[in-house]
Amino acid sequence: MNKFPVALAALLSASLVVSAKDYVLHSFKKIQLSDKFWCEGANFGDFNHDAKMDIVSGPYWYEGPEFKKRHEYYPAMQTFKKKNADGQETTIEGFEGALGANNTYSDNFFAFTYDFNKDGWDDILILGFPGEISAWYENPKGREGHWQKHVVLDVTDNESPTFVDITGDGKPEIVCSSKGSYGYAEPDWNDPARPWKWHAISPNNNYHKFTHGMGVGDVNGDGKLDLLEKDGWWEQPKSLAGDPLWKCHKFAFNPNSHGGAQMYAYDVNGDGLNDVITSFAAHGYGLVWYEQLKRDDEITFTQHVILDTEQKPSPNKYGVTFSQLHAVDLIDIDGDGLKDIVTGKRYWAHGAHGDPDPNAPAVLYWFKLVRNKDKSVDFIPHLIDNDSGVGTQVVAGDFTGDKKPDIVVGNKKGTFVFVHETKKVSKDEWEKAQPKERTQ
Repeated sequence: MNKFPVALAALLSASLVVSAKDYVLHSFKKIQLSDKFWCEGANFGDFNHDAKMDIVSGPYWYEGPEFKKRHEYYPAMQTFKKKNADGQETTIEGFEGALGANNTYSDNFFAFTYDFNKDGWDDILILGFPGEISAWYENPKGREGHWQKHVVLDVTDNESPTFVDITGDGKPEIVCSSKGSYGYAEPDWNDPARPWKWHAISPNNNYHKFTHGMGVGDVNGDGKLDLLEKDGWWEQPKSLAGDPLWKCHKFAFNPNSHGGAQMYAYDVNGDGLNDVITSFAAHGYGLVWYEQLKRDDEITFTQHVILDTEQKPSPNKYGVTFSQLHAVDLIDIDGDGLKDIVTGKRYWAHGAHGDPDPNAPAVLYWFKLVRNKDKSVDFIPHLIDNDSGVGTQVVAGDFTGDKKPDIVVGNKKGTFVFVHETKKVSKDEWEKAQPKERTQ
């Protein structure tokens, strides 16, 4: 029987940050848009052109700011049957997730939004099941019905692909592996509905479609974005003309692990060098950051543990432990100028009997980055929720327009938005709400 630790339950109280004058509690209002399993990632954009952000999750988009009215933009055909206690069967829409008993997967793993055809309306990009297509759906500009689908990449591999401007031209690309190589898919922006051009940055090393752990960031500080993966990083050359192969710098970011989730290059400790943040095992335990060091003018890293990498429940000094950290985002939650980590548990990533502790509470956390005077750092855990978690994607951003990051999740438990709220309190109330280190 899984029990929710008391130490974690205590963290359900509002998270917080203090400024020079004000004591402020940060909390998140949970809104469940659906309990159906349609996807492993969700996002936000303005799909009806009313200057209010909407949510996209699976085949539906939900009108903001209430998110109550939904619209189907591609066919929602999937259903499954559930046998009731009386022996009768009930048909439930979506893929079989937390409402069922068997392990299944959706065909929708990541959602991104962008105005691809430059008509002023946000379109939707969906990266499907690993090894399958990526396609964007063209916003019909207010007309009801299904959106026109444009398949732009026939094989999208890796379990943490992304959509980001890796080339530095001001326009985003799909960054992933495909047919054995790492690289990026770039549209012809004069005709983005046509298949996008694939640019391999690595040799064909036969990377598997289910390879875990990937990200994009400027590792060496040259102003160009590099590609991070579980076995090292690929350095972007000075020029991309002619599609040169990028230089590989080997480093085991996930030793003795199949790999984590999204990876980020960020100066954690403020020493001017970009470090690496990632989950340690997407289907196990561990959250880490790697401090960048220079040895003989070469870049190397040393590991710092946020959540224990031992592959069993091992609470950290705040009493926090959970498995299946299959999605990570990095954003300044509390407005102190430092980026914080957003992550959680991907519930039933391999079903009710797969992976360590699959039926434990589906937690969602943000970890506050604190730089201490002795130049050490801490990531203080703040529990957002214990019955949602993450998918293969978790997205943090301001979709309410109040300049505070909110969070959206799509996974086997459904679709959730977490609206960021703040409250000024007394010093005493603030201190009582702070996560506490465990006493030995």
